[in-house]
Amino acid sequence: MRIVLLGAPGSGKGTQAALLADELKLPHISTGELLRSAVKAGTELGKKAKVVMDRGEFVSDDIMLELIEERLMQSDAKAGFILDGYPRNLAQARALDTLLARIEQPVDEALQIDVDVEMVIARIAKRAAEEDRSDDTEEVVRKRMKIYADQTAPVIDYYAQQGLLSRVLGEGTIEEVFQRIKGVLQVRSDS
Repeated sequence: MRIVLLGAPGSGKGTQAALLADELKLPHISTGELLRSAVKAGTELGKKAKVVMDRGEFVSDDIMLELIEERLMQSDAKAGFILDGYPRNLAQARALDTLLARIEQPVDEALQIDVDVEMVIARIAKRAAEEDRSDDTEEVVRKRMKIYADQTAPVIDYYAQQGLLSRVLGEGTIEEVFQRIKGVLQVRSDS
């Protein structure tokens, strides 16, 4: 199964992706982790990404797509994967579909974790206090949420138009959300 996991910052997407990867025995492919690993390993793509990151800029869609392709070509991803953190915008979604069609691994499921904005802000504020993270101020979180809404809403619509989108309420305990996700995936695989 090939899953694209979508959700706002603080929606629990990373936590749920890790649980799902363990449950389905599929690799959890986080674009943030891909970048950090490539930079740390000093790969050719990692060196390119590091130059951009050191300037405080976002890594280009081309570099990200190359990193994803490189990762998807590894043997553990042949049976499927859970993609977390990509695509973030419509251009990335289209580029990903082109890549996946070329390697004959199209998306089976796009799963959107829906959460209330105020709940996310409270969740991130709590995490910031627990982890002493000064970058997670309410103002910064609200800005991230606006960017997410502006850029990712078209991605959600894109997958919905393809009949691939399922939505899950991301509120409640980690286990409650995980059970909802498993229920959606079971229904999808039974149909």
